[in-house]
This record gives sequence, C-alpha cells and structure tokens, in this order.
Amino acid sequence: MSTSKPHPASPEARSELVLGVVGGSGLYVMDELEQVERVSLETPFGEPSAAFVVGKLPRRDGPPLRAVFLPRHGPGHILLPGEIDYRANIHGFKQLGVTHLLSASAVGSLQADIAPGHIVIPDQLIDRTKGRASSFFGNGCVAHIQFGDPFDQGFRQLVTDAAAPILAASDQQLHRRGTMVVMEGPAFSTRAESELYRRWGGDIIGMTALPEAKLAREAEIAYAVLATSTDYDCWHQSEEEVSVDAVVAIMQANVARVRQIVLELVNLLPTSCAQLPWPRSLAGALITDPAKIPAVTRERLDLIAGHYLRDR
Repeated sequence: MSTSKPHPASPEARSELVLGVVGGSGLYVMDELEQVERVSLETPFGEPSAAFVVGKLPRRDGPPLRAVFLPRHGPGHILLPGEIDYRANIHGFKQLGVTHLLSASAVGSLQADIAPGHIVIPDQLIDRTKGRASSFFGNGCVAHIQFGDPFDQGFRQLVTDAAAPILAASDQQLHRRGTMVVMEGPAFSTRAESELYRRWGGDIIGMTALPEAKLAREAEIAYAVLATSTDYDCWHQSEEEVSVDAVVAIMQANVARVRQIVLELVNLLPTSCAQLPWPRSLAGALITDPAKIPAVTRERLDLIAGHYLRDR
C-alpha cells in the first residue's frame, strides 16, 4: 500500500472548506476576521496585489471557518483593473488552501430595475477585456476548461441564500441572477457601448470578474460574485453621468451589507468539501502529450495541475 503524501492540489489534500474573499472597490479590510496573520507570498506568476490576511470567521453553530482575504486593488486602491496580476492573486489563494472564493465587486447597472444599492448574484459573463493574462497554461502545456456556466452553481446558491435575509431586512433588492459584462476600463463606458451591452442582454457591468473567474476555474476553486450596484452607468440619461464621488458614496453604504452577507454565508457553508465540492475542472481538460511538457512548465503548473500530471 502506498504511503506517499497526497499532492497539495488533490482532493485528499483539499478536503477542508476554506473561504477566500477578494475585496473590490470599497472593501479593503475584513475586521470580522479573528486570529489574524498577514502572509506575503511569492508565486510563479508574479506578485499578488497585497499581503493576504489569513484568519477565522465566527459561526453561529460550530467552530469558526478558516478564511483568507485579499484587497484586489492593493492597499489604498493603487492598481487599475488592467494592472492587477490576477494569476498571482488566484495562485496565492490556492497556496493558502482556499477552495471557495467570493468576489465582492462594485458594478454599474445596465437595467432600470437594478437600482443603485441593489445586490446582484450574476450567473453569466460577457468578456470585453483585452490584453490580460487569462490562463495559467501555455509555454508547452495546453488545457481547455469548460466555462459555459462561469460560476460554481452550488456555491453561488449559498451566496444567494446568505444575501436574501440581509436584503429583506433593508430597503434594497436582491437579484438572484444576471449577466455581467466585464470591460477593460479604467474609463467608464460611452453611451453607445452602454446601449450595446443592454441590447446584448447585459444586466450589470464591472471591470474585474475576468479573467478572475477563468483563472479560478483553472485552479479548481469554486467562484462566485457578490455584485453591488453603485450607479446606472451612462445609458440612463435621466440620471447624472457616472462620477467617482457618486460611486464611492453608494459603495460605502453597500460595504456594511456585504460584510453582513459574508458572515451569514459562513454560517451556511459546510466545513467539508465533500458537502460542497470544488470543481474538478481540469479532469479531461489537459490535451498536451505529457512527454512534451517542459520541466520548467511542469514546475510552474504544479499547484494548478500537478495532481493530474504527477503520474503521467
């Protein structure tokens, strides 16, 4: 019988559910974390946005849940959406054992019924970014993941369940699904672009969910977005055009609700991944002849795909 240690990316090594939270505009700290440790990491793909904050979040019933927080834009909001090293961030979350990652994102609304202050749990994405590294693969190793449903459905449902009672107690509304357009930024849309996205069926628009969602899927991390609407973009001509001051004001009001939702989510999450599995998205996705993968690429991809390549 083999006594070899399981690969760190394998199901055997990732059985404990660990929640990651990546904070977008307005959510730069998570004061609710207990037993906090700040962890600076190096990754094969660059430098993460900031030091990760590792700790535990309290639960109503049972022991606290291990959690990891990262401010996506860095301390003091210093990184443009296009400057963020998404690969380094996602790799760092996986290094720290994260199995389920929640993205808190401020977005613009493309539909009249999604008013500023409303929360949307999107179920689809449209990618309008450009020039961003969107895959861990390449350099001699090719993989094609399934991405038809870009968010993990089980995890997304629990995020929705956590948000529902929080929103019901306020004067804001929860939208249980929606299509998020992800633009390059940092400028906001033109009116023509905004109208185009509305005709495409877009409900909200943001700047960071891609390539984040694709990379999380490649890293076999369950991913969902908790999107807070801050404005009507520029299509709604009866409203003032988007301004940073207006966005920040709504965003600050939303942050308290986002924190409440995260704490309620922790109460709903199981402690074991057997009850809420992370995606096995690389099973059947690797297409390259293993004998052709360069050693340096194998090493770089070890935490991402090493459990599939180990015996090949």
